[in-house]
Amino acid sequence: MAFSSVLNDADVKAAIGGCSAADSFDYKAFFKTCGLAAKSADEVKKAFAIIDQDNSGFIEEDELKLFLQNFSAGARALTDKETKAFLAAGDSDGDGKIGVDEFAALVKA
Repeated sequence: MAFSSVLNDADVKAAIGGCSAADSFDYKAFFKTCGLAAKSADEVKKAFAIIDQDNSGFIEEDELKLFLQNFSAGARALTDKETKAFLAAGDSDGDGKIGVDEFAALVKA
């Protein structure tokens, strides 16, 4: 499954371009620019399933690091600082990973 079934390619390209520099990733701006923030709950769940590479039901730190590459194969990996900040923002129950409900809340934040 690819994001092309959920998001507009031009919006994804703009979102990736907006955080191409190291330590410039802002999840709120990214989700808004790529269009995910405006999607339905079901579409956000589809996005979660794409990012959850190991199908564990959670997005772990290693999957977050490669978050942008789910949207565009040539995108950069997040820096450790960005990855930890992203995880901290999404992990509302403190278990060290982001579940589907936590992801949905993060997208809509």
